[in-house]
Amino acid sequence: MNSSKTCFALVIGNRGFFPSSLLIEARNEMKEVLESLGHQVIMPDEKATAHGAVETPREGRIYAEFLQKHRGEYGGVILSLPNFGDETGAVEALRDCGVPIFIQAYPDELDKMAPELRRDAFCGKFSVMDVFTQYGLPFTSLTPHTVSPRSDAFVRNIEYFDRVCMVYNALKHSVIGAVGARTTAFKTVRIDELALQRNGITMETLDLSEIIARTGDMQNSSAVEQKAEVLRSLTNWDQVPQQAFDTLAKLGVVIDEVIEEYRMDALALRCWVEMQKQLNVSPCILLSELNQRGIPAACEVDVGNAVTMLALKAASGSPAACLDWNNNYGDDEDACILFHCGPVPSSLMTSKGQISDHLILANSVGEGCGYGCNTGRIAPVPFSFGSMLTEEGKLKFYLGEGEFTNDPIPQEFFGCAGVARIENLQEKLQTIGYLGHRHHTSITPGHLVKPVQEAMVKYLGYEVTLL
Repeated sequence: MNSSKTCFALVIGNRGFFPSSLLIEARNEMKEVLESLGHQVIMPDEKATAHGAVETPREGRIYAEFLQKHRGEYGGVILSLPNFGDETGAVEALRDCGVPIFIQAYPDELDKMAPELRRDAFCGKFSVMDVFTQYGLPFTSLTPHTVSPRSDAFVRNIEYFDRVCMVYNALKHSVIGAVGARTTAFKTVRIDELALQRNGITMETLDLSEIIARTGDMQNSSAVEQKAEVLRSLTNWDQVPQQAFDTLAKLGVVIDEVIEEYRMDALALRCWVEMQKQLNVSPCILLSELNQRGIPAACEVDVGNAVTMLALKAASGSPAACLDWNNNYGDDEDACILFHCGPVPSSLMTSKGQISDHLILANSVGEGCGYGCNTGRIAPVPFSFGSMLTEEGKLKFYLGEGEFTNDPIPQEFFGCAGVARIENLQEKLQTIGYLGHRHHTSITPGHLVKPVQEAMVKYLGYEVTLL
């Protein structure tokens, strides 16, 4: 699946002593509405079962076989109940579907309550939820309890469920690259690779020396020139030596090659101090370009935040960034400065940045050895944030919401930063610290915590602390 919206498998539930005349109508209406919202829809031919719906265990098996045949084509299932719906057939159809399930029930209309017209899906939805729970089959149910596909509430439901599916499918069988060993001083980003693997996340590790060697050996080519054009378009380079720019273009191509070779969905890069000492560059702008392209890229080999960025990016459909919990903002207890040296995607910045030397690392590696930091400011926008650690074989996240503001940051403040306003920030920082989370946090535009949490907890089995 390579779509900006989830492809849904649609199943229509039925119970024979309720009106069957509504079933074909529901098949057509649900498909039409979902496609109008930008989703592809798959389902068996209407002649495969009675009325194109699922009631009996035999019909459930027919639908299960259809799902098995099309596994990998759909990212979520919608069980629609135009009438009461049979629980046993639905369980048989969906118990092995392997993706999130949304249960939708049609509302009755008060002027259509005669036996030949009454749906009773209000009651039937409870019965399906009950039996699914008995079987340990996770599902999503949203408010209102019954909802017409033609309503605004249904549109909101589908948007929510789409985010759940996107997070689930992004993480379930993902590959995260760890490019370079963890910087010795940063025990804060230690990670349990086996815990990741047991939760369906493969971590591919590469030695940084290979990346540096490949960059040094790379000749000018069309790929290098194309990367150079992309980098020129992202930010201002007028203060950057040509050699540093050329090296960054080559390094960018090497990182792209590695992502393709290992089929990485996200990566975390060792970004200092070898890059500065051996290549005389900082890779911040390359991480910015990757993030803008939709490939989450975290600094300082923080694999936990690369995973979190992948989840947040999937939920929002927009780029993510990894930032430091960096500074207080005067005496304002509900505001702080979130910052990093330049990996923020351009779409999250107020304007084009300015490439500079690494003014912090210059104290240790010397001036002129760290060009590649993208200095600028983060645009005001509501955002979701989170982070992940591994502990005793478990993946543990926190999630929260805040807002980047227009509050000023001193001009001489190095890097790309924004003032973040988060309600009850001080208590939330205490929680983060006592849980042992990183000095980094991942962010993406929009308030999206609820569907991310549902995907992580209900369908992936992670532990989540809501802030």
